[in-house]
Amino acid sequence: MSNKDTYDPQEWAQLLRSPTMAAMAVTAASPSGPVGIIKEMFAAGRMLADVKVKGSNNKLISALVADLQTPEGRSMGREGMQADLDGASPADIRARAIDALKHAAAIVDAKGSPQEAADFKEWLRELTQKVAEAAKEGGFLGFGGVQVSGEEQTALNEISQALGLSEAARIL
Repeated sequence: MSNKDTYDPQEWAQLLRSPTMAAMAVTAASPSGPVGIIKEMFAAGRMLADVKVKGSNNKLISALVADLQTPEGRSMGREGMQADLDGASPADIRARAIDALKHAAAIVDAKGSPQEAADFKEWLRELTQKVAEAAKEGGFLGFGGVQVSGEEQTALNEISQALGLSEAARIL
């Protein structure tokens, strides 16, 4: 089983960024206004909080969430992200976030056990699914709309592919 010490500082920073980048990839696919964006970011935060409270059988996920609770971990996770995303269009943010997830997947595939890597990537995919489902898309004042927009579904499929997982479940 791998832990923080298994990864060099750049690799660890990439892994620390992966939950945020996963959420941003979905949010940028179909921005749903300020309230929707807040709901989507809270969904990602809940996933992290669940690991903090309930723990995880995956030591890598536990170590990552524990490190994100520290000022150093948060700083390391944000390092380079703002410069990477400042001034970018939603399409560019989505593409860069998906590329970051592909890079994170390659890191855990190279240094983690096969089961640990699979669990980590599935956890990221679950996070993106919860983000996509957090706010209805295309409705008016909370009426109508769909739980997951076509753009979000496309992003979920691209994320699954970047993580080396089969296509995401389709939500209609």
